[in-house]
Amino acid sequence: MTRSRFRPPATGDAAALPAEAEGFLMAQAHIAQAHREAEALCAALPWLTTAQAEDLTRHYVSQRIDLTRQMLEATVRRAGELRREYEARYLELRGALLRRHAAWASCLLACAAGFGATVWTTAR
Repeated sequence: MTRSRFRPPATGDAAALPAEAEGFLMAQAHIAQAHREAEALCAALPWLTTAQAEDLTRHYVSQRIDLTRQMLEATVRRAGELRREYEARYLELRGALLRRHAAWASCLLACAAGFGATVWTTAR
């Protein structure tokens, strides 16, 4: 991850700074892992010159970072879709529950009114 892609968190957002730091550290660990894998690949190819090994390492790390970025973007996109679906379903279920409660409350109120009318009529 290059320095130009770093965006500081908005002021006043206390939870953003630890999340940003965690993301940065995870990205650095991922890049280090990609470098280790590239170096292991180059070690398995002893006929490569130093320049070729460096070029292969740079290309491997670049491809690995691009692939990871694509996978993360797809995951974030899918998470957003699922969130919208779940929120829509939640609102639907919440509305149904509210309607049921209103119906039961109306029935209870009608029964109480009927009982009260019956008691009042018999008491007279």
